[in-house]
Amino acid sequence: MSETAGEQQITIMVVDDHPMWRDGVARDLAEAGFEVIATADGVGAATRRAAAVRPAVVLMDMNLPDGNGATATTEILRVSPKSRVLVLSASAERDDVLDAIKAGAIGYLVKSASATELLDAVRATAAGQAVFTPGLAGLVLGEYRRIANAPPDRDEPHRPALTDRETEVLRMVAKGLSAKQIANRLSLSHRTVENHVQSTLRKLQLGNRVELARYAIEQGLE
Repeated sequence: MSETAGEQQITIMVVDDHPMWRDGVARDLAEAGFEVIATADGVGAATRRAAAVRPAVVLMDMNLPDGNGATATTEILRVSPKSRVLVLSASAERDDVLDAIKAGAIGYLVKSASATELLDAVRATAAGQAVFTPGLAGLVLGEYRRIANAPPDRDEPHRPALTDRETEVLRMVAKGLSAKQIANRLSLSHRTVENHVQSTLRKLQLGNRVELARYAIEQGLE
């Protein structure tokens, strides 16, 4: 039985290539009242499932048979940008943690976490809160402080200025609005909005909407 009625609406996808571990986690989540509607064990399978079911939270392992958790996170957020990724991994290595966060995960737990800690972390992730195993949050914060305090790279190419309209569209992309929603808000055609998005991607030399949204957030445009 669900601990709260609202948890019945939270859908979880578990991405892990160890069936016994994956099934055990899925069972714990289901018994706590979450809706575990899909599981997957690799980047390709996880991306296809996420595109179909749009889970609220993805529990992500870092070691997958056809790639890694960072790659899977990037791909899942590309097809399901409103999903929130919480890494649950045996690894607490610095590079794994930073790669996961840079890919878009909002939290990172090691598999030594208790069932209670995991359930609490899933609830917090669903609410948009960052959750880390003790010690890992400081690692991430320290890395971002290092980047923020680093001297500017003189060899970094200058990013072209965006028009006022492109900036306006970029802000809405960062808020998670679709092209149709942006078009309705700005009284523009769907094609015009897409043209602005593509123009902005080219100017900023970014590859997709996930990178565009991340850039906007980093620049304080959300």
